[in-house]
Amino acid sequence: MKKIPDYTVVYSDDDIVVLNKKSGLLIAQDRYDAEAPRLDLEASKEFGKLFAVHRIDKDTSGIIIYARNSEAHKNISGQFEKRTVEKTYHCVVRGRPNWETLSVSLPLLPDGDARHRTVVNKKIGKESHTDFRVLGSSSLFSWIEAKPKTGRTHQIRVHLAESGFPIVCDPLYSGNLKPVYLSDIKHSWRGNEDEERPLLRRLGLHAYRISFDHPVSGERLTFTAPFQKDMDALRKQMEKLFHFSIEEN
Repeated sequence: MKKIPDYTVVYSDDDIVVLNKKSGLLIAQDRYDAEAPRLDLEASKEFGKLFAVHRIDKDTSGIIIYARNSEAHKNISGQFEKRTVEKTYHCVVRGRPNWETLSVSLPLLPDGDARHRTVVNKKIGKESHTDFRVLGSSSLFSWIEAKPKTGRTHQIRVHLAESGFPIVCDPLYSGNLKPVYLSDIKHSWRGNEDEERPLLRRLGLHAYRISFDHPVSGERLTFTAPFQKDMDALRKQMEKLFHFSIEEN
């Protein structure tokens, strides 16, 4: 089986690097698993020392920004703190919402239980807000766009789970790690169940697009990260079967 590259380069200059990472890589050192594979270390072989300015979960694929110097690091980190960075994620969830759009606001407490999950805590949780939009649905699965306005740990995953639509293959919040098969979404499928391979067997969450100001020029930049092969295969099947288009959104 051909190895999936750890990352592809979306953009780079003297001040920033924008990468599209595969699922399963940390973007910086993790206090719970110091030996886990890290994107910053791998990419530093190509770009030199990199400074993390934001985080996405290890099991989330998609777009990540690194600064290449301390000045750029300070500038972009400040943009995240001021919430001027615009982020768009795509998610595959179990179930079919009866809403087209949904805004979720909950007080969240990271590392709130023995499994290091983020939990809703009305007393000491911090505000969080995400806007969701359904892009397409089958009877069992839906493809959802998520735009977080805050950046709490596992925010999108918790907001969807609390709304009754957990992301597929989420080991912390879904309670159902069953992979997604073509036979799940295509009623006319007539293959051999014993030989069928899943379309998606990992967390169905992808950091799709990000917009921010360049730390030196001030130009507003927008970058999009193509889906990984597995999530893209599921996207193509769902678009074909249920007549919606993600690329137009």
